[in-house]
Parts: sequence; structure tokens; C-alpha cells
Amino acid sequence: MLTVGGSGKIHILPDDVVSRIAAGEVVERPAAVVKELVDNSVDAGARSITVEAKDGGLALIRVTDDGEGMSRDDAPRAFDRHATSKLRSDQDLWSIRTMGFRGEALPSIASVSRVRLATAVRSAETGIEFRVEGGRIGTIAEAPPVAGTIIEVAELFYNQPARKKFLKSIPTELSHISRVIQQAALAWPSVHFRLIHNGTEMVNYPAVQAEHDRVAQVYRRQFLDQCRTVRAELPVARIGGYAIDPVHARSSRTPQELFLNRRPVRNAAILHAVAEGYGASLAKGCHPLFVLFLDVDPDRVDVNVHPTKREVRFSEPDMIHQLVRRAVRQAMDASKPFTGVSGVSATSEGTASRFLWSPAVGVPLQQSRFGGTAADDAPSLARGAEVSSGPEAQLGFVSETAEPYGTVPMGEVAALGQLKRTFLVVRIGGDLAVIDQHTAHERVLFERLYRAWTAQGIRAQQLLLPETVELSAPHAALLRRHQGDLEKLGLELEPFGSSAVLIRSVPTGLGKIKPDAFLEDLLDDLNQWDRASTVEMKVRPVLASLACHGAVRAGRSMELPEIEALVEDWRTEGEMTTCPHGRRTVFRLSTDELEKMFGRAGW
Repeated sequence: MLTVGGSGKIHILPDDVVSRIAAGEVVERPAAVVKELVDNSVDAGARSITVEAKDGGLALIRVTDDGEGMSRDDAPRAFDRHATSKLRSDQDLWSIRTMGFRGEALPSIASVSRVRLATAVRSAETGIEFRVEGGRIGTIAEAPPVAGTIIEVAELFYNQPARKKFLKSIPTELSHISRVIQQAALAWPSVHFRLIHNGTEMVNYPAVQAEHDRVAQVYRRQFLDQCRTVRAELPVARIGGYAIDPVHARSSRTPQELFLNRRPVRNAAILHAVAEGYGASLAKGCHPLFVLFLDVDPDRVDVNVHPTKREVRFSEPDMIHQLVRRAVRQAMDASKPFTGVSGVSATSEGTASRFLWSPAVGVPLQQSRFGGTAADDAPSLARGAEVSSGPEAQLGFVSETAEPYGTVPMGEVAALGQLKRTFLVVRIGGDLAVIDQHTAHERVLFERLYRAWTAQGIRAQQLLLPETVELSAPHAALLRRHQGDLEKLGLELEPFGSSAVLIRSVPTGLGKIKPDAFLEDLLDDLNQWDRASTVEMKVRPVLASLACHGAVRAGRSMELPEIEALVEDWRTEGEMTTCPHGRRTVFRLSTDELEKMFGRAGW
């Protein structure tokens, strides 16, 4: 028999300390509070959920729903540790069908904040209201019989100043809250979600009938237009959703949304399965973008492996991996036509697989520098082609200058032609070189921008017509947070409503940029800023994205004088063999290597 006595070192912690330890696992930041409360509202059958926050949720979080509410007996009991209406035995842990189930959220939140709750069930003549401070429930009073629940969480971490000082800035915490609302909206399209911050409505997602309508609300219709539909089913699991067509894949990783039984989760195995589904169809440096909904028999998945339920474990992981991989692979099957309205046709193999020469002389360039449009179907390379000195055609983003990318004096570089409107074939001295026009120009632009930044002199060029780009609320908040820093890099971005921005200027020296794709990559760079240890580590990826999107694209026909000018610029910047993202710029053969290849060495 175990006996207890004496003055041992081990003792039982007080209840308030236990609650604060639990709060440390569940309540990481204001967004965690919002997530727990929104989950409870969804479980209560709410069809409208409004989240109000002040100062990034540090001063106040108020969640109002029209769910079933709680009775006078149940409401106070909800603040007891491990009190829940969703489990009856340990067997229920292996068949979770609700968003919340641990019974720790409300007591954990109440232990580190001041809470007010008002609730009423639909059949009650009156509701109830009470306050909880430091985990202690105050007097229960009557309240108006408004069906649903209002819960306020004020002064988060007021009794844990050490935890509070580790929180980020108000815009950062707001972006995390916006992210929670965005994921909840994607998971529950039939629920109306609103987010109000400091009295200003930031997010408003009215209820819709179909998943694709909600995805369009959150990530805009253009994203859906660039996606393929993913669908596959097994007796115990099914997957549905949308994945980006490889043609439109970007270096950004947003969005990569995965929902398991309507719960946002992270799972490396599923991400691997998605990547395998794409196979070799993704260009180097591009990532799969997707919004996927995976439904699995609750008996075959364990959501109880992480305090905040972000990670899950499958009883048959290989089966789920194969399901996801097969579904994505079928969606990306090249034999199936792309149905998005924004698709672009590839250059025909018949004209792109050989050198393109034109007998014409004096063909004018329609775009100066490398701000031109995509390749024409007709060959357009000509020896001795003249370069137009007239003004370029004005597009949304102006090119580097109003002057053509002019000819260079005859010398070391001689342009020979262009292969597949992507690779430049040139003679450099006695060497033969094949140069990737995009990566070489990207390196040129990056070196110029980086040199200007180190000299604190990146000049901005105003756009004649500002470009408007719609963003998700978290992304708009992220851009507002770094607006001043981006202006120092020549980017002037102005908030336009709650979730859109106006691009008013870009750094001088860039060609035509697709604003939506550029902002996606820029946001991906900004997401890494908190992890960067130096200012240079923050700036270099942004300058690399600017250079990448401003550089001449693969598929753009170039005249011989342009080719020579680009190669000369590349040589001036040091003939670097990779672009800022690590992709190769040149393949070069010396005369000696050519002689050896053809067996002429030593003749």
C-alpha cells in the first residue's frame, strides 16, 4: 500500500496554477482565443458569427453567435476544467465529430483574462449573464432572452505579463486573427462570418451554398479560374477541392489549405502526396497551391495528438496518401483540358523547337527593353534589325525607360539566334554560350536593385494608371504592416478598402509586371521577415522577387540587338551563372572544348 507523509519535495499544484499551465498550451495568442470561441459557436449550430477585436485582441475579443445558447445550469459549468458536452467516455476520443471536445478552452481562457458571458436558449424567457475573473465566477444575473451567446475576453494575459511581452505588434496579431476567421469561413461556407477591428469591418463572408463560392470569397475568383477541380473517393475517405493548374503555379506557398473533417490541419504526408500528384509538371521553384477538403471516417483518425488540434494522425496513412496523390494526379492529367478562363496557350512545338530566323530587315520593336508582350506566332529574329526609337506602347506597368534597349558596338558579343523563344545563342569571344533570357535578365535587375539599395537610392517610378489588387484580409493587414519598409524599396502600396491595395509605383528599371502574381510572391517573402536575423536577409528576397517579375519572360521573342544588349549587361554584372533564386543562367563551351567534342584537338 502506498503511503504519503512527511515533508517530501513533491506537492500538488494549486488549481489556479494548473489552469495557467493549461492556458499556456491552448492560449498562445489572441488568435488562439478566437479559434476556440469560434469552434464553440460552430458546435452550437450558429449560422452567423461576428468577431470583434480591439488592439489586435489584446484589449478585447467579443464573439457573438446565434447558436443554441446555454442554460443557467450549463453556462457556469462550462468554465470548470474538463467539463464538456461532447464526450461521455474514453471511447468517444476515437470518434471525434465536433470542433471542440477537451473541455479546457473556456477555463484556460478565463484563467488569464477577464471574461463576460451572456447567453440564452431559444425557449427560455430570460437569459443569464455573469463575469469570470482569474478563473473565478461572479454573480449570475438575468439578461435579455436573445438566443445565442456573447462572450467577451478582455485584458488577455493581464495576470501574466511575461507571456504578454512575447506577443507581436497589433497588426501582426490582427493578421493571425484574420487567418483564423478565413480558415473557419472556408471550412463552414454555410455560416456568415464577420471580423470587426477597432470599429472597422475587416472581413465579411456572407453564407453561401457551395464550397467554390466560399473559396472565391476568400481567395478571389481569379484563383479558382486558375485551378483544376480535385475529386476522389474511397469507402472510408474522400477528397475534394481545388489545386492550381501547373501553368499558373508560382513560387508563393499561399494558399496551401488543408481541412480534415472541416478542421484546418497540418500534415506533412498529405503535402508530400500533393507534390507527388503534380509530379514533374511543376516548374523549378514553383509550389502547389490548393484548397483541399479531406473527409475521413472519424474512427480512422486521431485529432487528439496536439493541444491545439493542429496536427492529426491516421490509422491508415498509406491509404490516405495514395488517395490524395491519385486525386491530384488525375486533376493534373494533361489529357484533360484546362477549364479556367485565365489559361494561356503554349507556343506550338513546331515553331518553338528550332532557331527562328526572319528574312526581313528593319523590323521595329514594339516594346523597349524587356517590357514586351509574350511571343508572337511568327518568327521575328533578324540580322541587323533596327531598333525603333519611338515611344513604347503604354501598358499598366511602364518599362525601364522610354528608350529602346539599343544596339551595342561590335565586339566580344555576337548574337546568333534564339531557341524556343527562351534560350539565347551567342558568341562571347571565342566561346559558344546558350543563355536563359529570363534568369540572365533577372540577375541583371537584381544586381542593379541591390546596388541601389546599398547606396540607399532605389528610385520609384510612378505608374500612369495605378493597379488594384484584391487580397485576403490577412494579406492586406500584412502589407499595411510593412508599408513603410516597402516604400524604401521603391514600392508604393496604398490600402484600398478593407482587403485591396493600389500599386502606385515600382522601382525604376523594371519591365511589365503582373501585379497579382507579384504580390503573391511578395507576401510570401514578407511572411519570412520575422525569422530573418538581419535587414539584408529581409531585403534580398524582396529584391529577388522584384527582379524575377520585372525580367523578360520565357516565350518572348527578342531581336538580335536586344540579345546582344542583354548579354552585355549580364557580363557587366559579373557573368554570374545563377539567378538570385539559384537557377542556372548559362551553358558555355570554349573553343578547346568544341574541338575535343568533334575530335579536332591535336590535328
